[in-house]
Order: sequence, then C-alpha cells, then structure tokens
Amino acid sequence: MTTRSTGTDDERLRRWRLVLGGGAADGTGRALSGTEAAMDGALAALYGGTGSGDRRAGGDRSAGLGASAPSVARWLGDIRTYFPSSVVQVMQRDAIDRLGLATLLLEPEMLEAVEADVHLVGTLLSLNKAMPETTKETARAVVRKVVDQLEKRLATRTRATLTGALDRSARISRPRHRDIDWDRTVRANLAHYLPEYGTVVPERLIGYGRASRAVKKEVVLCVDQSGSMAASVVYASVFGAVLASMRSVATRLVVFDTAVVDLTDQLDDPVDVLFGTQLGGGTDINRALAYCQSRITRPADTVVVLISDLYEGGIRDEMLKRVAAMKASGVQFVALLALSDEGAPAYDREHAAALAALGAPAFACTPDLFPEVMAAALEKRPLPIPEA
Repeated sequence: MTTRSTGTDDERLRRWRLVLGGGAADGTGRALSGTEAAMDGALAALYGGTGSGDRRAGGDRSAGLGASAPSVARWLGDIRTYFPSSVVQVMQRDAIDRLGLATLLLEPEMLEAVEADVHLVGTLLSLNKAMPETTKETARAVVRKVVDQLEKRLATRTRATLTGALDRSARISRPRHRDIDWDRTVRANLAHYLPEYGTVVPERLIGYGRASRAVKKEVVLCVDQSGSMAASVVYASVFGAVLASMRSVATRLVVFDTAVVDLTDQLDDPVDVLFGTQLGGGTDINRALAYCQSRITRPADTVVVLISDLYEGGIRDEMLKRVAAMKASGVQFVALLALSDEGAPAYDREHAAALAALGAPAFACTPDLFPEVMAAALEKRPLPIPEA
C-alpha cells in the first residue's frame, strides 16, 4: 500500500536536496526546476561542483565559481535574489574565505554588488593598503553604510545607559534642596518612618550631582588590530565615536599591533578611524598599555578597556605588571576577548587566567552588552560577565 507525499514531506525533500547537492535527485527522489534549480546552481557554485550540481570524481565537492569579476558579480546578484540578507552575508564570507576572492573586492563594480556587513568591512580594511584610488570612494561608501547602521542600532541605548551611570556616580550626600533625589532619600530612610505623623524623617539626604559640563570620567579604548580582531575593531570605532559625543566623558581610542596608533583626533568620524587602522601584523599589548598608562591623569575616574585575544608578542610579565599598577592606582580595568556577535574567539588562556588573578577577568562581550559593561565600570560595581 502506498501513500501520497504530503506538501510538508515534499518541502522537506526539497530542502534536503538543496543541502546535499549532487545529481538531479541525489537519492531524495526530488528533482529541481525553475527557481529551485537556480538556487541550487548558486549554492553549487560555492559549495559544490558545477552549476548543475554534478559531483567531481572521487565524490568531493569543490567550488565552481569562476574567479572573474563579471561571473562573481552575477553570482552576488543571484544570491541576493534567492536568499535572505543573513544567508547572503554568510555565503559572501564563505566565498571570500574558500575561493580567495578578496582581491576582487578591489574593483568598484564588485563592491557595489555585495551585501555590506561587519565582516565585509573587516575584509576591506585588511585590503586598505592595496586598494587602488578608483576603489577607495566606493569602499568608503560601503563602510559608511555599515557604520551608520551600527550607530543607529547602538547609539541611543549606549548614551542613555551611560548617562544614567554617570548621574548615579555623581550623587552626593549633602545636596542642596533642588538637587535632592527624593525617591532614593525616602527609600534609604524608611527605618525613620514616624507612624504618628505619617511621614519619614530623613537622617541623611541623597542627591544628584549638579549638572556640569565638566568631564566626569575618562575612558581609554585600547584595541588590538590584529587580523583576527576585525569585527571588534569595527564595533570599537562605533562605540568610540558614541562615547566621544558625550560631553561628560573624555574618550581616547588607541589601536595597536606591534606599533601603537592614537586615533583620538578622528573619533568624530568612525569611518576615518577605521581607515586609520591596519588589520594584520603582530601584537604588543605591553607597549600599547604603556602608552595608555602614560596618558592617564585621573586614575580614580578612568576606565581602561583592553579589547584583545591576549596573544602577547611583547613582554608578558611587564604587561601584567602594568595592569596591576593601573588597578592599584584606582583605574577600572576591563579586558574583553572580543567585542562582536561571534562569541568568544580563540584566545590565550594562560594570559586570561593571569588577568583574572589580578581581578580583571577577560571575557567576550556582544555589542548589545557593552553599554551595561561600561555602566558597571563607570559606577565601580561588578561587571555583568556572561556565563561561558
């Protein structure tokens, strides 16, 4: 007795056929046609053999996307037609990594065809020095688009969270009448409630610090610009620009590999910051921290954020001594293994453990969590470290 295949079963077989690749049906009994065949061709060009999906000798799947600008541009157009943006970004990343197409991004026509995201920006920055003049304006436009999207997503919440933290850290215990925080004052004095009068007689007053244009806190972002930290560099530049726009925070942005570059003067435009970086090269965390340490003038009001995978090419013991010295002077030290949505990267576990022993645990941080981490650091309270 046979049963008819339901629509759900047919859809499942279609998806398996697209995943498996191979011949016309590849064991699923489900041949492809029309749009499905076109989708299969786009997938096969990257992950399989030819556009028809035939396997190569020996059963290995090998890429069949020709490494020429016209064919790649057509393929980019196809995947944007058939797949959602999130999938397109993954396929673009795989094409760059698997097929060595990074150099094709030096052509303006290619840049205009790609789906812009953080990972593409990282690739463009790594190619910055090799980029011809005819491509640079297009590349800047692509980077600008991504940066604007990130600022729109992150800026409002970051400013609101940090402004609240700065206000709370500025509260005073002997406020003027107009500066009294009545809500906190009442809650702090509930033990002094007089039932016969139906009121609280406050023993101490809690107030807000008076509004001031003076700088309340200083933040130093010290960012590893080695190739593996590309996404972190992008996010750090955006957050640096947001912090720099806040009058009550003095923000410094330092990027490093084996050399140290201070990009603070470019913080008004994160695109300029990004094109001032040079992804790749070695790492000398000790040298970078030495520079940051030399620029600290108010240790008790300073937060230093080191963003690095901690693979130190410099002097390890000196790096740890600098962190200990900064913490002893009153600096709030934050160590982030990554500032991205990709989770924890590969990192030097020995150095991470050594920092934790100094009271500076190292952890990966998403862009959405970063404002909370900074707020906690500004208020000198425990950091919201995500569970591993």
